[in-house]
Amino acid sequence: MLKIGMIGAGFVAGFHERALCSVRGVELSGVCAPEGAEALAKRSLKDGLGNTKVYDDVADICNAVDVVCIFAPNYARLEIMRNIAKAVENGAEIKGIICEKPMARNLQEADVMARMAKALHIPNAYFENQLHMPCVVEARNQLSAVEKSMGAVHLSRSAEEHGGPHEPWFWDPTRQGGGVCCDMGCHSIAVGMYTLTPSGKAPDYLTPVSITANMALLKWGKEPWISKLKERGVDYTQTPAEDYSNVTIEFKDPESGIRSISQATNSWMYDAPGLRLLMEAFGPGYSYTVNSLESPAGMFISDAAAAAVADSELALEKAQATRGALILQPNEPDLYGYVTEWRDAISAFEQGKDAMLNFEYGRMITMLVMAAYMAHEKKATIDLTDSEVLQELESYVPLIQQGKGAEILFSG
Repeated sequence: MLKIGMIGAGFVAGFHERALCSVRGVELSGVCAPEGAEALAKRSLKDGLGNTKVYDDVADICNAVDVVCIFAPNYARLEIMRNIAKAVENGAEIKGIICEKPMARNLQEADVMARMAKALHIPNAYFENQLHMPCVVEARNQLSAVEKSMGAVHLSRSAEEHGGPHEPWFWDPTRQGGGVCCDMGCHSIAVGMYTLTPSGKAPDYLTPVSITANMALLKWGKEPWISKLKERGVDYTQTPAEDYSNVTIEFKDPESGIRSISQATNSWMYDAPGLRLLMEAFGPGYSYTVNSLESPAGMFISDAAAAAVADSELALEKAQATRGALILQPNEPDLYGYVTEWRDAISAFEQGKDAMLNFEYGRMITMLVMAAYMAHEKKATIDLTDSEVLQELESYVPLIQQGKGAEILFSG
């Protein structure tokens, strides 16, 4: 029985707690967070995930668990990783380290995270749930024979959209790392690359060739929305971030030389039932589609009954309505791939190996996200085969992440 410890007790930690209810051989032994730890621990106890305790600092939880998870906000992850490393150096025996997406706010931070993980010689996992979505995995399995005969997917389109993040820090580009491209673009870029990757090849098999990007502030930079953000302590007149992002990446198969294209679209302005994941993959003579809002279940709540609804997100993440015809997804952690990524990580850690996606993979996705911001700033296609460009990306911090987004989002 592996003992899991979560550092962070916010929205994503809550989702992972729900996922662990469907995973065997683990218990949620500890939670460490400035806020929300007690509530998450109580929920874990109620769900039968073990005797979950609250710990005051990273060192304490590292000494009490087998697997430590970095589920804290983006701006805190690098310091947490340093504290984990110190705990290990001081004798903590850890069998696995997990970091939720994104790996870091920029490539400098991601480099340090990956280097520390390698130096510790501890198996690790980068949690990018969409690659583990059962509908994506099963579609690829079903089409494996067709792909072998006809060739791999040559065009992928992926999108994640909703009405906006939960917590104020998500909206702050200096703490989050950017806007929607950093927050959700990492998802869509990763799963887009995955759907293009030939069956049987590693997730980082394809070679990125070039990238273009278009970003904008379309909804949350105008009234009444900009005032609503101010009420939450976020001022987009001063430090705006993009709420729309469209990224196109060209890849090359290093063995055959065949080129493929991935398109990733993300927004915080999807005023519809709730969070939507939409993926399309087109191969020579075949295709498949995933739409997370297609559900066999639904509900109707009248105006008279709406006052009794305490939390519309019980039915669907980022739900924006509490009445009318509502979509119901009965098991979102499984639908979105959280359960499968946990099973993959636990199986790997028990064998002393990295998960399917490790910190090095997370670093690569961070590089592609940073390249997207650079392409937007330069209004040019970025050549990802140019060694000088790759060197520039190593120290690159987007203007939006620096808090200077007004220079490129409000110009013209």
